[in-house]
Amino acid sequence: MGNWVVNHWFSVLFLATWLGLNVFLFVHAFLSYEKADKYYYTREILGFCRRTLRKQLDHNLTFHKLVAYMICLHTAIHIIAHLFNFEQYSRSRQATDGSLASILSTLSHQGKEEDSWLNPMQSPNMTVEYVTFTSIAGLTGVIITIALVLMVTSAMEFIRRSYFEVFWYTHHIFIIYFIGLGIHGIGGIVRGQTEESLNESHPHRCAESFKQWDDHDSHCKHPRFEGLPAESWKWILAPGVLYILERILRFYRSQQKVVITKVVMHPSKVLELQMIKRGFSMEVGQYIFVNCPSVSYLEWHPFTLTSAPEEDFFSIHIRAVGDWTENLIRAFEQQCSPIPRIEVDGPFGTVSEDVFQYEVVVLVGAGIGVTPFASILKSIWYKFRHADHNLKTQTIYFYWICRETGAFAWFNDLLASLECEMEELGKVDFLNYRLFLTGWDSNIASHATLNFDKATDILTGLKQKTSFGRPMWDNEFSTIANAHPRSVVGVFLCGPQTLAKSLSKCCCQYSSLDPRKVQFYFNKENF
Repeated sequence: MGNWVVNHWFSVLFLATWLGLNVFLFVHAFLSYEKADKYYYTREILGFCRRTLRKQLDHNLTFHKLVAYMICLHTAIHIIAHLFNFEQYSRSRQATDGSLASILSTLSHQGKEEDSWLNPMQSPNMTVEYVTFTSIAGLTGVIITIALVLMVTSAMEFIRRSYFEVFWYTHHIFIIYFIGLGIHGIGGIVRGQTEESLNESHPHRCAESFKQWDDHDSHCKHPRFEGLPAESWKWILAPGVLYILERILRFYRSQQKVVITKVVMHPSKVLELQMIKRGFSMEVGQYIFVNCPSVSYLEWHPFTLTSAPEEDFFSIHIRAVGDWTENLIRAFEQQCSPIPRIEVDGPFGTVSEDVFQYEVVVLVGAGIGVTPFASILKSIWYKFRHADHNLKTQTIYFYWICRETGAFAWFNDLLASLECEMEELGKVDFLNYRLFLTGWDSNIASHATLNFDKATDILTGLKQKTSFGRPMWDNEFSTIANAHPRSVVGVFLCGPQTLAKSLSKCCCQYSSLDPRKVQFYFNKENF
């Protein structure tokens, strides 16, 4: 290695410099096209990374799952292939027919040429299980296979939703997995003939005369073998370094002081935290990771920001849906104790950042999934207050689907403010919102029916009446398509997968084949 560096250092330096210059020139040109004012109108036409590359980046979790499935598939192929290999090893070691395979299998593991063996089965009585648990390759293979099975099974949606702690801690077994993967090939189970032995006894010349290998007069000697060098570390080194650097950066950001300025407990066990942090900057729809050391030192959970970029604080709304969130809410409900310390990492981008790139926007939230749209609607309110003429969006359709009436409570004030603001500015048609209640009893329905003629909704106090049941998406999309026949419509969802399938289907169904007419683009929040 040292001689190679001495002989080739200038070539390596030249190549690294050349690649570095190319990367610099590419990044410089990209940032120029992306940020420079003279390309503003070009970006408006082409969109650059907003609807193409960035849209693909929003599928990072889908890509992560696809990689996991491929790892599982190739792990299964790898294991099955080795089982066949060991079956052949065992048969060759037990064979007494004097064949080439049997002769190769008897090459010694001991003596002065102890490294000349080819068959890992040292004796006819040795079992596959013994070799598996006494060799580096076999033992690490078992460990990383068990780790992979645990990670995959604990990542199933049912376990992830119901027992998040099990998923969270088990998924970090990936550290053991990658360490085991890095040293898996060190044992050299698969072996090849040494270069010296190849020159001395090339198989093309000596394989047919293997029975004369022991003769002193023979030009062909017993072949000698060596284990192939480990290769897997080359594949995991770069991702491992990037991961470590990212963890260091996230640890540094999480250690910056967070001050909780306001704590609000909303109905339906929803906790609102308003916070400030030096140097914190956000965009609409982004999310942060939150850790509360008094609840758990290791668990970090993602929460969408519900504040607007124009506000001097950032906020999140947390609903009790598991042990961690319940313990966090309980800790803040204890008035006598000091406020728990919160650590924050982020913010991180989502598809909702592109919401203002569309002329017409459809926002669909289910339950607490309304949180990213709170940030968007607040930002719109500020933009109208400050007469922001750069706002491209002309119309917003907002749908909120909830199981219980109490869930509407914390969002009512914002919707009421937007109603008043739009009326004062003469833009009543800018925000069209519909609230849907999926869980109700006869008393609620009767009460709403008797008071239907009132100016405001009896359940929410808003002018828009609450609908019972679920939206008829075909009717909604048909209405929007007819109202905006030549517009680009962005559909944003934060909700369950079943709802995502319905909306995605409608986007395809109601998009015109003519690119000059209405086009629906579906975007889903992924956590």
